Amino acid sequence: MSDVLLDVSEVSKTFVRGGLLSGRRIAAVRDVSFRLDARRPEILAVIGETGSGKTTLARMILNIETPTSGRLLFDGVDLATIRTGARRLAFMHDVQPIFQNPFEAFNPLKRLERYLFMTQRRFVASTTQVAPETAVDEALRKVGLSLKEVRHRYPHELSGGQLQRVAIARALLSNPRLIVADEPVSMIDASLRISIVNLFKALRDDLGISIIYVTHDLATAYYVADRIMIMQNGSVVESGDAKTILTAPQQPYSRQLRDAVLLPDVANRAASV
Repeated sequence: MSDVLLDVSEVSKTFVRGGLLSGRRIAAVRDVSFRLDARRPEILAVIGETGSGKTTLARMILNIETPTSGRLLFDGVDLATIRTGARRLAFMHDVQPIFQNPFEAFNPLKRLERYLFMTQRRFVASTTQVAPETAVDEALRKVGLSLKEVRHRYPHELSGGQLQRVAIARALLSNPRLIVADEPVSMIDASLRISIVNLFKALRDDLGISIIYVTHDLATAYYVADRIMIMQNGSVVESGDAKTILTAPQQPYSRQLRDAVLLPDVANRAASV
């Protein structure tokens, strides 16, 4: 097992619109590099406006998109060598996604427990003697729900916050080492967002799961992240300790983002001057 959980090295992604020979080339991600330490779980927030490249980067980490150049290693293994079969399944066991809209993650005509038991059978059944219902109930309890509350329910019968918790529980069933959460609170009422980011903190602290938190929401990133990486036009313009960068950003774009949102500690410091 490698000491580096995730190693992203000079990764770029260029899309071609309108044909390979005459089409327009769009550089979605440009030479992005960072690492996650396997020995110290953390929450890394990737921040940027729409079109900054943060979602494309997330999709490459999930091995959904292939980089145009550069290399991504997970636990020392090049993602380019993981495409199908057992290796792909093993990767999915360790790296789980949480997407933006929980209502799009589930078929409205299927009961929620069907998804949970399918995931349990795919990732857990062959490696444990725990009964399926017990495993599913334990995963749901980690996010503040239970199988009794979810059983026989359809997606529309739950709130957005509850449904996102079910999506997180589904991800936890494989006992992942890394979760890639792409705008996981943007479709949830503001009053419920803090419960989701608090849950991410608990996953880091109690279960040792690292989380890449992709967001345009500086307020929740400031609250939850250990490190942040600010992206603009596909490039990283600033990265480092979250509180340091968001209280004293060095780059103009970082200051522009920070000034658009009144962060709690920043407001307190300004009031004391």
